[in-house]
Amino acid sequence: MPDSSKRPEDPADRPDRVDRVNPARDTDARTGRSAAAARIQNQTSWVDQQIRVSMAKGDFDDLPGYGKPIEGLGGQHDPDWWLKKLVERESIAVLPPSLQLRKDDAELDAKLDRLGSAAEARREVEDFNDRVIRARYLLPEGPPLITMPRDVDATLAAWAERRTERTAAARERARQLRAEQAAEPARPRKRWFRRG
Repeated sequence: MPDSSKRPEDPADRPDRVDRVNPARDTDARTGRSAAAARIQNQTSWVDQQIRVSMAKGDFDDLPGYGKPIEGLGGQHDPDWWLKKLVERESIAVLPPSLQLRKDDAELDAKLDRLGSAAEARREVEDFNDRVIRARYLLPEGPPLITMPRDVDATLAAWAERRTERTAAARERARQLRAEQAAEPARPRKRWFRRG
């Protein structure tokens, strides 16, 4: 008669039910963990060694901020500090459309003077007028838009007049320079090869 004091057998204890263990996978897991632990232990000494080597090479000499206080310490934290630095560094103009158009209007004549042909100047004036008209249909941001579109023909006539004045002034300067050079006595040229 079977012994009733024994409890039922655990399925894991049965000899026909043996869990298969992959010894290679188990070894890889152990060596991976031990290698990671060794790397972490040696990481600080490796970093210190890299710093010492760089210091010996002089990589840390003459850095741009050496001896200067660090900006922004001690003040209030501004969450948009990086954006403000970007705008400052890249010289990005952040103006409302009405102010940008006023600025463009003030600089338009100088921009036109740098262009070489009437077709390019006409395109530039038409582009400016399109931006002014587009800005009128936008919701107002900032001060009101008081910039008016330019008369294309009048602007091109003024551009052509300024261009002829510049050309005449350049011709006059060239004529004066030629007259000054002609007034100077010609120096005798030395021969580079003398027989002697």
